[in-house]
Amino acid sequence: MIFEEKEIKGVFLIKPTIYKDSRGFFFESYSKKEFEKVGIKDEFVQDNISSSSYGVVRGLHFQKGEFAQSKLIRVLKGKVLDVIVDLRKNSPTFGQYVAEELSEENNYQLYVPRGFAHGFSVLSEQAVFTYKCDNFYNKESEGGVYFADKDLGIDWKVPEDKWIISDKDKLWKGINDASSYRF
Repeated sequence: MIFEEKEIKGVFLIKPTIYKDSRGFFFESYSKKEFEKVGIKDEFVQDNISSSSYGVVRGLHFQKGEFAQSKLIRVLKGKVLDVIVDLRKNSPTFGQYVAEELSEENNYQLYVPRGFAHGFSVLSEQAVFTYKCDNFYNKESEGGVYFADKDLGIDWKVPEDKWIISDKDKLWKGINDASSYRF
């Protein structure tokens, strides 16, 4: 595994070592020992899977307070643009984001520490998306940042007329209103 720390401290793009032969392929998607070598010591307690079609944009979501979550994200089928936004209190990169294409072809994963909003857009016909969390979901602690906030300027790589957005995700406030839910 190669751990590539991104421009925002604590965020890693993880590239697996893939072994291929005539039968298919094999790779380790998680090794506690390898993750601990780069300082990631989370104990993942919940796995989530979602399936979405082209144009779906989900996010930008987070859990607040004692229910904040670190996540280990990957795509099992298809391709997504995965986006995380720094909401950490006193962070020099508050409001900045990292965007990475994750796909079944590259098998990359994105490690997201606590204190980030997370979202993704589906770039393929269909995508199956999975992520591990180090804390349990709590409905009362959920929050969000408006995915199309002009101050963030995220290019979701899907034409606006093709966006499929939940009603809830259309109502989140922008990043400049996010100071009230900094981590």
